[in-house]
Amino acid sequence: MKKEKILDLLRGAPEGAVSGEHISAELGITRAAVWKAVDALRRDGYKIEAQAGSGYRLVSSPDVLTAHEVSSLLGKTRIVGQKIDCLASVDSTNTYLKRAAHDGAPDGMAVIAAQQTAGRGRRGRTFQSKDGGLYLSVLLRPKCPPESLLPLTGLAAVAVCDAVESVCGARPQIKWTNDLLLDGKKLCGILTELSMEGESGALEYAVLGIGINVSQTRDDFEDEVRDIATSLSLHLGQSVSRAALAAAVLREVDALYTALCAGDTARYLAAYRRGCVTIGREVRLLWRDERESVFAEDIDESFGLIVRRPDGTRETIRSGEVSVRGLYGYAE
Repeated sequence: MKKEKILDLLRGAPEGAVSGEHISAELGITRAAVWKAVDALRRDGYKIEAQAGSGYRLVSSPDVLTAHEVSSLLGKTRIVGQKIDCLASVDSTNTYLKRAAHDGAPDGMAVIAAQQTAGRGRRGRTFQSKDGGLYLSVLLRPKCPPESLLPLTGLAAVAVCDAVESVCGARPQIKWTNDLLLDGKKLCGILTELSMEGESGALEYAVLGIGINVSQTRDDFEDEVRDIATSLSLHLGQSVSRAALAAAVLREVDALYTALCAGDTARYLAAYRRGCVTIGREVRLLWRDERESVFAEDIDESFGLIVRRPDGTRETIRSGEVSVRGLYGYAE
């Protein structure tokens, strides 16, 4: 607890440094206790300089995922991230949160993991989730009919793009409906799951799952995805703080939740359309256990994909997947 409180003081120091005397008075501990706590933080990987006349200054933080680390970087949110569980490893963050939801977990609870042992993607696929990624799920309990959540995955795609850009300076592109790309390769997958009451059909909760490749090298990806996947570190050529990225994602999910509940999603739709590499291309549509070549024309207000068939007929697709031809070698 002393370490966490001192870390908060160092991060909040207006002049970049805080004196040992101030820390001692603020926390009601001795100067020796301050020194021991600072030394313990250094052993945890925090780089802290001691400057004569000004005190201690936090220079850098290690890439650790703890609830306190993420919360200290998160700031104030309306609902999302008020409760955070951070785990070194979990079967699936979505599965973990669904179990927690049945036990009464609150609206906006988040679970974050450094790796998953049974990560899941769409259509029952396995989602590779080795250490080096950021695997995050958020529990939402909106008071609305299930159909109101049709835009949720699309909103989340824009939210994650915003978060990645704010932390890394690089903005991913979106492949309809739930993949984010950098250099035409998959960076992130999003999986939204709903639970409804059996008799009434009323919405119980939604779980929004987000998996981002952060520090993986090319060799960390298994053979079947090595040529179509990338990570932030591979793209940027430098390391990225998973805690900082997790905090940014939670802030953006909190903002999208407010927008969704208010029905104010125009900004997200415009951003999705701008960033969607699917629009204006010949694509192969995978749905109803069929494969069909169509032209992707636009995204509708519920983030459905409007396609045109060779015979000129149009249809809006709300489920299924597409592979985009000629996109940097990207495959489905």
